[in-house]
Amino acid sequence: MSFIRPAWPVPKRIHSLLTTRKGGVSTAPYETLNLGDHVGDQHAKVMANRQILLNHLPSEPVWLNQTHSVEVSTPSSRAQSIGKPFEADAAVTNIPNEVLVIMTADCLPVLFSNTDGSVVGAAHAGWRGLSAGVLENTVNEMLKLAHQSTAADLIAWMGPAIGPDSFEVGEDVLQCFQESGLHDMQKCFSSIPNKPGKYLADIYQLARDRLKGVGVNSLFGGEMCTVKDGGRFFSYRRDGVTGRFASLVWISQ
Repeated sequence: MSFIRPAWPVPKRIHSLLTTRKGGVSTAPYETLNLGDHVGDQHAKVMANRQILLNHLPSEPVWLNQTHSVEVSTPSSRAQSIGKPFEADAAVTNIPNEVLVIMTADCLPVLFSNTDGSVVGAAHAGWRGLSAGVLENTVNEMLKLAHQSTAADLIAWMGPAIGPDSFEVGEDVLQCFQESGLHDMQKCFSSIPNKPGKYLADIYQLARDRLKGVGVNSLFGGEMCTVKDGGRFFSYRRDGVTGRFASLVWISQ
């Protein structure tokens, strides 16, 4: 099975990994390690792929029903909805061996830890979630679980997403971020020659802007493009019908 280990300076008790599209049983266009159960792949194959992943984890991941919202799943909210899908686009925990997972195929996965390794988080940040505050909400919920920490004690790793040369957007996206209080428009958006009203958006820079805005300055990752790296990653923008890969984080005992 092909994993990527995030490169970020977290305590030894923090574990993280990123799946690629290799090492599973799904067939085209989901080949091969598709973990998404909502994209048209055969259910049995998705479950087989999730079992392959589980063999490398301490427990079944906290699978979320991601809807481009700003909702954050917490230990207390999960305890109140046992047996129901967790409707959220981020999750946090301070419970050892509780595995948080985000599935993506162009949107930005962001993993979090604090410097003492007592709390972790994971967020699904597409442009809608980014502009609406999903990262800020994740930070806030992490700090509620780690009273001794501040935002300056948090570390974030940005996983593979649609890169700045591939993410074409319209005026609606630009305006949405303008209205949400983006600090540096010029770094995040560049107009496309001969395409009036069209821009290239840098989703990594957008995430940096949001995180620095709430005091999170230890930022890592942000170098991999899902669209360009078809050998390792699924991409909805590139392929339309495709699978989902996962970014995971947990605290060991």
